Amino acid sequence: MIKTAILTISDKGSKGEREDGTGPALKNELDKDVYCVEYYKIIPDDLDKIVEELIYLCDELKVNLILTNGGTGFSMRDVTPEATMKVIKKYVPGIGEAMRNESLKVTPKAMLSRAVSGIRNETLIVNLPGSPKGAVENLRVILPALPHGIDILTGKASECAR
Repeated sequence: MIKTAILTISDKGSKGEREDGTGPALKNELDKDVYCVEYYKIIPDDLDKIVEELIYLCDELKVNLILTNGGTGFSMRDVTPEATMKVIKKYVPGIGEAMRNESLKVTPKAMLSRAVSGIRNETLIVNLPGSPKGAVENLRVILPALPHGIDILTGKASECAR
């Protein structure tokens, strides 16, 4: 099982002013035979809080996959990619590139996404959009590759194809 955390990043959601539809939509999209969602939380668009939460999930809870949603756009409060870049030790550009490439087939606004992905220890962090539709569409693009990548990351598989 892939130990997974879903982190919704939303000022209004963290204050209870908006119901989070994206976190639950992502959880529903994950195959329960492959992914075990062990953690779910809503936090505000605050760089230091996001960094603190990501480090906690990677270093203390030792989840293998963190799916963030929200904070990837152009707003001054959108700082999820910056927080992720502060935390990761290896950048994984292909995930963001694949998501944007497929999303461009749906909307030209996809090029405005600043989502990034990367690795800290044995954790893969993936930034997803804040909208339920966009987050699920992006997750579907990368889901086929995630188990193999996480198996390599955690030492359960080798990188060599045989």
